[in-house]
Amino acid sequence: MSESIVMENRIHDLSSLLHPVSIQELVERWLQEDTPSFDYGGFVVGNKKESAVLLCKSQGVLCGVPFFNAIFSKLGCYVEWYFSEGDLLEPVCTVARVTGPANKILLGERIGLNCITRASGIASIARELSDIAKEAGWHGKVAGTRKTTPGFRLVEKYSLLVGGVSTHRYDLSSMIMLKDNHIWSAGSISKAVTAARNVGGFSIKIEVECRSIEEATEAATAGANIVMLDNFHSQTLHDAAKQVKQSFPHVIVEASGGVTKDTLPSYFGPDVDVVSLGKLTQGYQTVDFSLKICKEGRDPSNPLVTSVSK
Repeated sequence: MSESIVMENRIHDLSSLLHPVSIQELVERWLQEDTPSFDYGGFVVGNKKESAVLLCKSQGVLCGVPFFNAIFSKLGCYVEWYFSEGDLLEPVCTVARVTGPANKILLGERIGLNCITRASGIASIARELSDIAKEAGWHGKVAGTRKTTPGFRLVEKYSLLVGGVSTHRYDLSSMIMLKDNHIWSAGSISKAVTAARNVGGFSIKIEVECRSIEEATEAATAGANIVMLDNFHSQTLHDAAKQVKQSFPHVIVEASGGVTKDTLPSYFGPDVDVVSLGKLTQGYQTVDFSLKICKEGRDPSNPLVTSVSK
């Protein structure tokens, strides 16, 4: 990965996008779900002050720092980071140190790890696909989809941004996307777009999922802002995209359906503006992190090896 790409991805601090109340509400729900009654393990270790190191044991892009911080802050612990959000981590490395009461460190351990392993996994695959698009010199955007985990959407959408791709629509209210079920129920693409425009007004974009050039033309004619060419084969896709752009140059053309990391480059073309895929938030490889309590004379990355405690 080139240094210029890494630096470009870290120009802005994306954590400022996150509403502090939203993060706190998530953290409270996570903690309540994980420990709904007694903290039996916490009783065993007590509340003596300890330090634990966060270790990264597989390559990946660091992501999820604001959520990890919020979890341990809620529990009265302090986190010191040795890397920044968006950095590429090489195993094995010490990423952060958590200091606080032993029972509180362990209370937040699994929740923090669950969050950061998944967030970093999404950011890592997103960075890979973003780099593929940049190296190909393609003008468009790689995007995620609304195929997110219930209750975990904020983390997943944030992770896409850290990785350098578009989030697509955040939720059903962010943009009007008319899919096959909407169209079949409404009676036609034109009727569906007209009804959507009546309630969405001028401020909300309308996207229509299309299975043929005829449907794409009908959608654009009816006033759709975005035409999704769904499950088109490579050459058919680019021919259809060209026809749409020639007749409706201001319409955004999106390609989607069955896109993978290996097939992604075949979707790049001068008339395709967006390529979206659900695999960015489904079926990705997580990044392996662990949190280990530091004890005098023991190396936390390998409890069987004696070392000098810092």
